Parts: sequence; C-alpha cells; structure tokens
Amino acid sequence: MEKIVKLASENGIVIFSKSTCCLCYAVQILFQELRVHPLIYEIDHDPEGKEIEKALTRMGCSGPVPAVFINGKLVGSTNEVMSLHLSGSLIPLLRPYQA
Repeated sequence: MEKIVKLASENGIVIFSKSTCCLCYAVQILFQELRVHPLIYEIDHDPEGKEIEKALTRMGCSGPVPAVFINGKLVGSTNEVMSLHLSGSLIPLLRPYQA
C-alpha cells in the first residue's frame, strides 16, 4: 500500500501499531529503552486501518501489528524484532537513529 511505503521511506524507523495491542506496546518500550524514537502509526485511528493491516500481512509481516520498518525495510513483527535483539543484530540497525 502506498501509505505504508511512503511512511517507511520518509522516516528512519516506523512502527505500525494498534493502541490496544500489548505486543505493540512491548516493542515500543524496547525501542524507547534503546534510545530511539520511531514514528508510531496507530492503524486503529486511521479510517483505512483494515486495508493497512491486510497490506502489512501481504508484505510478509507475520502478525499485522506491530510491523516494524527500519530504513525503509520491513524488519517484521514482535518475534523478528526480539530475535534480532537477542542475537545482537538489532542495535547496529538502530545505531544511526539513537538519541
């Protein structure tokens, strides 16, 4: 979907989220603790939210949210982000965006 690609390419880190999702919150807190400030896009506040959710799934996100993009590329959902973090591969991706 055009909106997803546009937001991901114009911002260093984007998390597509839902305001009621505890996994989304957990990923947001992780990024906060790693001193990065991603754009949080709450799809449940967007009238096109259902279409965005479907598009994220079609793009390969294992769960529609959270969907994390770093440097315009889809990293994945909670499992992928946590796996990258545990393996030590997440911080090098975030380093250019750390405060």
